[in-house]
Amino acid sequence: MFWPDTIRKKLGIQYPVIQAPMFGVSTVQMAAAAAKAGCLGSLALADLSADQCAELVRKMKELTDRPFSANIFTHHIPEVTDGLKEKYIKTKQFIQQLARKNDIEVDLPELETISLKTYHEQVDAIIEENCKILSFTFGNLDVQSIQKLKENGVTLIGTCTSVNEALQLEKSGIDIICVQGIEAGGHRGSFDAEHIPQIGGLSLLSQVYDQVNVPLVYAGGIYHAKTLKAVKDLGAKGFQVGNLLLASQESALQPFEKERLKKVREEEIVLTKSFSGRYARGIKNQFIETVENSEYILPYPYQNKLTNALRKAAKSLQNPEFVGIWVGQSIHRYSELSTEEILKGLIRQCEKYR
Repeated sequence: MFWPDTIRKKLGIQYPVIQAPMFGVSTVQMAAAAAKAGCLGSLALADLSADQCAELVRKMKELTDRPFSANIFTHHIPEVTDGLKEKYIKTKQFIQQLARKNDIEVDLPELETISLKTYHEQVDAIIEENCKILSFTFGNLDVQSIQKLKENGVTLIGTCTSVNEALQLEKSGIDIICVQGIEAGGHRGSFDAEHIPQIGGLSLLSQVYDQVNVPLVYAGGIYHAKTLKAVKDLGAKGFQVGNLLLASQESALQPFEKERLKKVREEEIVLTKSFSGRYARGIKNQFIETVENSEYILPYPYQNKLTNALRKAAKSLQNPEFVGIWVGQSIHRYSELSTEEILKGLIRQCEKYR
């Protein structure tokens, strides 16, 4: 049999293939379609409020009775200091002026109006809604949350981008570790937002496999059967795909974003902090070229909250130069078929290796 049993049985799914949680791109419909294909659908909850999380979990349960994962952010929220307040004002003014120069009318939020919450209320909502699989990124859950979730029978999947992060996750009792290669699109799952490990995914997976005993999922660069088989041979028991589904029928990307995606060239795919304050891999555009390596980048999540209105305004104008189009390094044809069809096609390709 081609598919490893460990994660498949642990999560109650037919195939150990996981639809990546891509906040802003993946949808409830995408997660339900992945579940329909016999894979694990992921509900991207990011840093939404507890009420919003509960609503999306309920909506997911209306669409499928199969297992699915909720995914949240476990980042550290920097303290609001006088220095941060001053930098926020300067960054806001700069981005507002940049938007106006490019005919984008937008009112960016004042620092005082930004609402930030820790993940603890999300954890309570996930338990209350009886969601049995929780994945997370940008750090580790605290001891109390891990204990509470385990007492309620929730399987935990943590994200690592280094061997050290993997060891921390294993030590804290996380059930499954997702090893995220630097090839992956979107945000790096690193614990430290400022210093991301530069190790390539295959090298990282091999080293993590040698040093931890929990089952591993691999994410980063999987876009067909050969790439999936390669990480399977290096010890992965599960396979997370996101880049493959970016242009799918259920993707939240708009047609102009999908068209930009299909024209992307290798040299245009970059790591940037410009939109969110955390490193993410996506398509280079005017905003990234102007802001990256400038003094106008706030720590995450303040930069992310600040630029959110700009991204929405640019999207409404179908202007790809001021939206974050996240994409991994594996360029392919970006199918617009349904998520279910794309994943079933991948599964069929893989099973030819039997």
